[in-house]
Amino acid sequence: MSTLSVVTLAKGRPDHLYNLVVGLSRQTLKPTELIVAVMQDTAYDLPETDFPVRQLMIGGDALPLAVARNAAARTSVGDALVFLDMDCIPAPDLVADYAGYLDRFDGLLMGEVMYLPGGATAGEWTSDAFTAIAVRHSDRRGPPAEGIELCNDYRCFWSLNFAMRRAAFEAVGGFHEGYVGYGGEDTDFGKVLATAGVPIAWIKGGLAHHQYHPHHMPPVHHLESVVRNAELFEARWGYRTMGHWLYAFRLMGLIDDREGVPIRILRRPDADDLALTGQQSHQPYANTATVIRMLEARMASDKDGRVAA
Repeated sequence: MSTLSVVTLAKGRPDHLYNLVVGLSRQTLKPTELIVAVMQDTAYDLPETDFPVRQLMIGGDALPLAVARNAAARTSVGDALVFLDMDCIPAPDLVADYAGYLDRFDGLLMGEVMYLPGGATAGEWTSDAFTAIAVRHSDRRGPPAEGIELCNDYRCFWSLNFAMRRAAFEAVGGFHEGYVGYGGEDTDFGKVLATAGVPIAWIKGGLAHHQYHPHHMPPVHHLESVVRNAELFEARWGYRTMGHWLYAFRLMGLIDDREGVPIRILRRPDADDLALTGQQSHQPYANTATVIRMLEARMASDKDGRVAA
């Protein structure tokens, strides 16, 4: 690819975005530009770079992730697009890796992601120093031993670190802008690609380090948007997505998600729900599978107790 634009979405967390920009400034192959789709009312104070950085003001109180990605892509000038979440720090070869693979692969490429614990980016940091402390997400498979490996399940697509040629992105129409708030828009995009016959692949390289920030998995703090977006996905494709989150919400007594009827929210998450799902500072990431195992074990114990009584 002769030119490559990097796109990120930003709301809050100025330190994370600052670190992303620093990571891009240390690339072995500099991007043509960085476009920051700003989903808040004020722009960011960012470090100086030797490539253009443009802040595209999206604004609004919601998280218009699909709208913001599409808007940033439309204003970019690169022949190829790299999408990075604002909490990702690109390793020095990320841009060069994507540029090399996109020269010979016309599809969506998913780079590696490793997760950092709290405090990892305090003070002066380097990508090399992250190697000893970063871990892979247990719900995410590792990269191929080398080169490119096709992914045959569109549900594997996560939008935090990927790249594709601009023409391919535009040909499928980008992300569906009906998705507002957290959840569903990346799975929908993967389904769009699969339906259009656009290949999705893992690569060895394209490494980004995910910065620590407190989070909840399953995302009970985004309960309403997950429910709304799951129903939008069902309206578009005939079945629901984010099934593991919905299952966890059901076990927690938050929703009634019986098939054939609209999902009904039964109650708002309380302090116990937030404590159960919350990420701790020693954890590089929160994990839905762990919470589900705890909930299932709790239900089994309660059932055994009732039977014994």
